Amino acid sequence: MAKILVIADIRQGVLKGSTAELLSKAKAVGAETAVVAIGSNIESLIPDLANAGSDTQYIADDAGLELFSAGPYASCVVDAARQFDANLVWFSFSESGKATAPRVAAQLDAACATEITDVVLEGDQIEVVRPAIANKVMQRVKVNTDKLVAVVRAGAFEATEGISGTENVVRLSPPASDLKAVIRELISDASGEIDLSDADIVISVGRGAKDQAGVDLVKELANDLKAGFGSSRAMVDGGFMAHNKQVGQTGKIVAPSLYMAIGISGAIQHLAGMTGSKVILAVNKDPEAPIFNVADYGIVGDLFEVVPILREEIKKIRN
Repeated sequence: MAKILVIADIRQGVLKGSTAELLSKAKAVGAETAVVAIGSNIESLIPDLANAGSDTQYIADDAGLELFSAGPYASCVVDAARQFDANLVWFSFSESGKATAPRVAAQLDAACATEITDVVLEGDQIEVVRPAIANKVMQRVKVNTDKLVAVVRAGAFEATEGISGTENVVRLSPPASDLKAVIRELISDASGEIDLSDADIVISVGRGAKDQAGVDLVKELANDLKAGFGSSRAMVDGGFMAHNKQVGQTGKIVAPSLYMAIGISGAIQHLAGMTGSKVILAVNKDPEAPIFNVADYGIVGDLFEVVPILREEIKKIRN
């Protein structure tokens, strides 16, 4: 039986939904499941870790782990993987996961795959599916080692209702400090806006907005829906949006329930970051815009005319 170790995605003391998604997939393929949680003052999360679908919980709880550092975090994951004898180690899609996964793979002498969207287990053979060439093709990759460390693409798996596990807590010894890199300060987005990776609805603005007034107009729609507010690369390059708001191949990968592309033509690099969305709505005045090829719903029109209508209709529905 396969043994899958999932690294818990914990942010500001809260267990993110991606952890349950990965554990649900592990259960679905018939694997024995475990989770490793790393941080400071995270003991209270143990029931949530079990309820998410893990049967063993490896806990690395230490004041020195409050701030993320790839070296010590990798040491904790490797410790848990060896104790559990895991043959698959799964990270959710995050900057910390992408930074830690290669270190873990090197120490476990395992293969490493990023942005996987599926995994197939046939006996001792492991195969993964992942996009390549900006989502133009899907690769099916045969893993030639008996262990795999993988970063799972956002939204690739879904959490299953009714999945649960059992509490079986194993506490890990604090890792040695990383003498080569010391975290001095963690600087985070202080805007208070919804994180694109967590948002159930994401609205992104593109070149069609033209200027700051257009960006502000689309942002009002995002505020109405309490949605994450993203951007195409063109608006980042133009100085209208911060880089951490960019959705695409060189930005963030999102997979919300609803993605609204406003004034975005749909370059392949942007599509690579949002085609995993469950429902896509596009607004563009060019009926031949590539974004309409992936959209479930499309509105051909000037966003300066369409967005006010959308806002008004949303208000009517709410009232």
